[in-house]
Amino acid sequence: MEKIRIITDSASDLSASTREDLTILPLAIRFGDTEYLDGVTISHHEFYEKLIESDTLPTTSLVSPAAFEEVYARAVADGETVIAITISGRLSGTYQSATIAAEDFAGKAFVIDSYNATIGEGILVRYALLLKDQGLSAKEIVGILEASKEQIHTLGVLDTLEYLKKGGRISKTVAFAGGVLNIKPVVTIEDGRVALIGKARGSRQGNNLLVKKIQEAGGVDFTMPILLGYTGLDDRLMQQYIQDSRELWQDGTERLDSVCIGSVIGTYAGPGAVVAAFFRKGGK
Repeated sequence: MEKIRIITDSASDLSASTREDLTILPLAIRFGDTEYLDGVTISHHEFYEKLIESDTLPTTSLVSPAAFEEVYARAVADGETVIAITISGRLSGTYQSATIAAEDFAGKAFVIDSYNATIGEGILVRYALLLKDQGLSAKEIVGILEASKEQIHTLGVLDTLEYLKKGGRISKTVAFAGGVLNIKPVVTIEDGRVALIGKARGSRQGNNLLVKKIQEAGGVDFTMPILLGYTGLDDRLMQQYIQDSRELWQDGTERLDSVCIGSVIGTYAGPGAVVAAFFRKGGK
């Protein structure tokens, strides 16, 4: 059977420790003059501690072509075919790095732009691992992933507008007004970019709007990977969302896996965001 290695970047917010055949390459995070490797030299908890304390936003850097080339070469030398799944090329240059590095490994390294980020990218990686476990070839897996990635929906409700303001995504006036009115924006990843799709007053209405947007997307395919995510130092708001939306999940799955979302989305979402990623029902 073909030996296959799945490679992704740390923006997928997955843990490499769960699979020997999964390699995760870290993006870099810089707070002032100090640079960290996402998930390697700084944990997600430490990241949010620093984010909350900092007056300015950190910056993130792509995974370099050299980093991809190194793991490609090692995998191919071990007789493996590589499938690299990256954060959206419209959010980071990491996809371009992976593609440049693959040029020297024709037929042995395939690169997929997830058109997504964080747990939306993560469930595509999880699906790749499921297909690998079913014994499919690398080319078969790539074909299925390319066809199915359009069915992934990543939706989230933010708890604060402060970090969008710091990042220049919205004006100070809009952020102030939103804070006074307790506005909770609902966002999605659309065509590989983050887009605002709704606003609600208060956390309960925000959670209800998130449920509504999931239903409008076509519903959840519970036969496919599903992930919930949260930003910040604890998952309190995510647990509240699970309670508020229990009718959406209770008949479809016995367990909802969740992860702490890292720096790429966390920098602009700020703490307190709740995100759901799923494949649309009927999309396969």
